[in-house]
Amino acid sequence: MLSPLNPASQQFLNNLDTIGQRLLQDQQQISSGLRVAQVSDAPDSVSPILQARASLSSAQQVLQNLGRVTTETNSADQTLQTAVNLVQQARTIATEAASGTQTAQTQQDLAQQAGAILQQLVGLSNTTVEGRFIFSGDTDQTAAYSIDLTQPNPVSAYQGSSSTRQVQHPDGTTFAVSETAQQIFDAPAANQGVFSSIAGLYTALQNNDQAGIDTAIQNITGAGDYLNSQLAFYGSVENKITDATSFGNNLTLQLQTQISQYQDTDESRAIVQLTQDQTAQQASIQSWSQIPRTTLFDFIK
Repeated sequence: MLSPLNPASQQFLNNLDTIGQRLLQDQQQISSGLRVAQVSDAPDSVSPILQARASLSSAQQVLQNLGRVTTETNSADQTLQTAVNLVQQARTIATEAASGTQTAQTQQDLAQQAGAILQQLVGLSNTTVEGRFIFSGDTDQTAAYSIDLTQPNPVSAYQGSSSTRQVQHPDGTTFAVSETAQQIFDAPAANQGVFSSIAGLYTALQNNDQAGIDTAIQNITGAGDYLNSQLAFYGSVENKITDATSFGNNLTLQLQTQISQYQDTDESRAIVQLTQDQTAQQASIQSWSQIPRTTLFDFIK
């Protein structure tokens, strides 16, 4: 369809429309705070923005996982510290019993104390966090051990499984975050097993077995040293989690900054652009209004 306007008028309206669209875009960027609100705003920026958003989402999920593992690891660390103190109490009981000045009744009282410590240690091996037995390995809905002091071997066999649980570092690597109760409390070496050494003390006290008490002292000492080494494992994990969390927080900040650089409005620049476009619009209108108009009457003499 032919335009009723002459070419100069049409060009003026086209230019004015272009300036109006820029003004609208300037105002939208300032009000929304976004330089890129849709694909057409900056097609070349869309792919980097989407990639950065995906990386940010992944980093935030990793941080969330690290937070949950932190709770579990802290609980494990506190549990083992309590266990170390209980083993030390058991050693004190064994040393007192080995003095040779105890009566049969006193030995029985000490046996009850040793049995109570053994029960507490088994309870610690069944520590739960968020409904999970944290020392039962991958079988985290099953208690690791049970105890019955009336049995010759008071502590049951390990009821859990091995632990394959790992957590992801924000850099993409993974690291182990847990050990099993079997690794911690039930070491295969006779002089390192927490349960076996204290169960041995309990039995020796019940039977007033002086040689057994002496052996128990040595075994409990070894078990205490071994338990401290397991406590060191969790200290190492806590350090790794702290480092990973710091790394993840820095990465998240970098990605957020990257997205902002691609997507967010540079407010100062946008305001300057808005002012320039408003000036251009006003100048165009004023210039057009000052152009002489020739009509048919100008040719009539």
